[in-house]
Amino acid sequence: MIRVQAPGMFSTVQDLGRYGYGPLGVSPSGAADPVALRIGNLLVGNPENTPALEMTLVGGTFVFEEDSVVALAGSDFGAALLGGGPDGAALPMHTACEVLAGQTLKIGPTRGGARCYLCVAGGIMVKPFLGSASTHILTGLGGFEGRALRKGDMLATGAVRSTARKIRVEVLEALAPRKVLRATAAPQTAWFPVESVRRFYEGAYTVTEESNRMGLRLQGTVIETPHGGSMISEGVSLGAIQIPAGGQPIILFVEQQTTGGYPKIANIISADLASVGQLRPRDEIRFERVTFETARDLIRLQEEAISRCIST
Repeated sequence: MIRVQAPGMFSTVQDLGRYGYGPLGVSPSGAADPVALRIGNLLVGNPENTPALEMTLVGGTFVFEEDSVVALAGSDFGAALLGGGPDGAALPMHTACEVLAGQTLKIGPTRGGARCYLCVAGGIMVKPFLGSASTHILTGLGGFEGRALRKGDMLATGAVRSTARKIRVEVLEALAPRKVLRATAAPQTAWFPVESVRRFYEGAYTVTEESNRMGLRLQGTVIETPHGGSMISEGVSLGAIQIPAGGQPIILFVEQQTTGGYPKIANIISADLASVGQLRPRDEIRFERVTFETARDLIRLQEEAISRCIST
């Protein structure tokens, strides 16, 4: 068991999400940075889809009731182990570490990106909903009681199944988050004037404070919208970039609505969705247009890198 002494700003149980329920209005949810979650799980010997804790901007404080093996992946939140040894010993990122019964893991505020993952050998044990342990905040389903963690929560963990592993640093660097997000054409790209598309790709955008797991609102170059920024609602995909009335883009993210009535100018490629999950308010980003063939090549290369990043 793990006792939540302090939950942090917004900490939830997440795996890689629930897919195939879009027609029923259920978005995938899941880890905002799935690459980090997968790496953290591999480090502690878990299957890649094992549920873990996703922390946003500020980490939490967790007391371990039993011996365990943990790894922190994603952005560095400055973690330390308290008790049972050198008090306040720093816990390195992307490293499998033993935690003894009675020790406290204290995780601070971000030093870089938006999200850090606490992966525990055996995983966080919660009841699946539609085949996934992911917390879907908007509906209050999945995860730990369908909500973010609170002080006093007790999290059950599974049994340690294998020994810890090491990471290949050079491969990890190749998987680092990007601030230039690559995108393909979207269903309504041709609706936009050529000049609007050019301005979109040449402009810079700032992530606003109104961003969350449902979508990231951007502020920057204003894009002229066709048909007044509205259309008949249709199914939308993860990473779609909508241009509503007002001309400021919105990136649809892991808890997106499954249909939308704003024209879409572009779609973030699969290989860069993890980078979206590490964006913080006030981060500046740009977009780079790529072909569908390039997008397929890039996700293939990313998958190959993940398969090579861990060594026993």
